[in-house]
Amino acid sequence: MSQVYNFNAGPAILPQPVLEHARQELLDYQGRGMSIMEMSHRSKEYEAINSGAEATFKRLLGLGDDYRVLFLQGGASTQFAMVPLNFLPPGGAADFIVTGAWGEKAQEEAAKLGRAPIAASTKDSNYSRNPRTDEITLSDDAAYVHLTSNETIQGVQFAQFPDVGDRPLIADMSSDILSRPFDAHKFVLIYAGAQKNLGPSGVTVVLIRQSWLDTAAKTPPTMLRYSTHAKNNSLYNTPPVFGVYMLNLVLDWIEENGGLEGMAVRNEQKAALIYSAIDHSNGFYRGHAATPDRSRMNVTFRLPSEALEKQFVAESTAAHMVGLGGHRSVGGIRASIYNAMTLEGCQALASFMGEFARKNG
Repeated sequence: MSQVYNFNAGPAILPQPVLEHARQELLDYQGRGMSIMEMSHRSKEYEAINSGAEATFKRLLGLGDDYRVLFLQGGASTQFAMVPLNFLPPGGAADFIVTGAWGEKAQEEAAKLGRAPIAASTKDSNYSRNPRTDEITLSDDAAYVHLTSNETIQGVQFAQFPDVGDRPLIADMSSDILSRPFDAHKFVLIYAGAQKNLGPSGVTVVLIRQSWLDTAAKTPPTMLRYSTHAKNNSLYNTPPVFGVYMLNLVLDWIEENGGLEGMAVRNEQKAALIYSAIDHSNGFYRGHAATPDRSRMNVTFRLPSEALEKQFVAESTAAHMVGLGGHRSVGGIRASIYNAMTLEGCQALASFMGEFARKNG
């Protein structure tokens, strides 16, 4: 089997040791004579995986029993509606800090269910930066404030989260969850699709403060109530068993490799290699994000022409680097370098970028 450097934005690269572990257990999980994919989600084997994943997730974030971790389905896109269904009261408002395409989608979905004023937006800069403090206008009576911690399409990331006072803060962290230390206690709810930094597609992780959960509306349909899943430990309906199994292995891998501190060091080193290749290209590569707001997960940039961008993707693919085409809505180039991407992979890309610029600049 030939190996490639996988820069896809999601489904994305998984840690090699995790894949090897899963391969070993695929046909026979811990001597049970069957695959984990064949086992009942009511079995003691799967319940141990489910509860273990919740415990490790909270341990990595330094959280205790005042938070719950839920394993749901439907991706972040379902959360765009599920959050306001549960926490946007009739006549109330939820403020949105919009820094890219996914923040836009979250705000638009909430606006279908109630008032969703945009507290700040950087659309006028083509989402190349985060808003300054003096650009954020929050509602006095906001039921919550929503932001997207890292925008995968535009490649901007919050280095520090804005101060929203005593207003409840909610974040879509699909693309940078567990990539660095942060104070999770600042948030009442965090959600993340697993397919970028946590595991395979099909699982959505929701971290929710118990006291906030207690205030949730009781009127949404059963499957769209967080309380339903919390009460049943994410086992109300048949969960994505294999996805949670893989997520649990990834969480163990993160913990074994230095936790969030270890991930942050690796991710800073990896991103620095690629941004250096951009900054030292004499303008051949043009980074999209403003320097202070550059993402450590999704490095986005343009070349002098679309023809050169297509050539870049073709030649990088031939050099065993896949997934470097930008999102279809914006084009350009995007290197997604999540936790599982190796330093070697980023070194290979930076080297390729230098040679490509030398030949075509």
